[in-house]
Amino acid sequence: MDNVADDLRSAGLRVTAARVAILEQVRIGNHLDAERIARGVRGSLGHVSTQGVYDALHALTRAGLLRRIEPAGSPARFESRVGDNHHHLVCRSCGEVADIDCVVGEAPCVEPSNTRGYAIDEAEVVFWGVCPQCQAQSAGSGSGQPARTGSEV
Repeated sequence: MDNVADDLRSAGLRVTAARVAILEQVRIGNHLDAERIARGVRGSLGHVSTQGVYDALHALTRAGLLRRIEPAGSPARFESRVGDNHHHLVCRSCGEVADIDCVVGEAPCVEPSNTRGYAIDEAEVVFWGVCPQCQAQSAGSGSGQPARTGSEV
């Protein structure tokens, strides 16, 4: 907890039990959405309001401790890998999200043909496909189609 508390203080945020639990939950999770974060926090702290979780996630993101990503068709997800302009792989079948390092070169990795006067500092690239687990399930079922689950993106 000391490391998390120090990170909160360094970012200029008050150290609260909820913020510590939320930041820890995101750090041990894999691109979790707010509902999954809230469930994990409630498991360790007891009652925490959904609005409190959203408020803390917003504050942690604004302070640069978390990154919010929004794959199409999926709720916003949060990760603690910040500041390195990495990208993501998303499974079309189960919704799993995996980090992938920058495509090539330095941030923003991808240069637009025309910046229209913007000072661009980040490019967001999402690669879509089917993860190895879903490929194996699909091959095992013989359907040739990716297995569909309740957590589709």
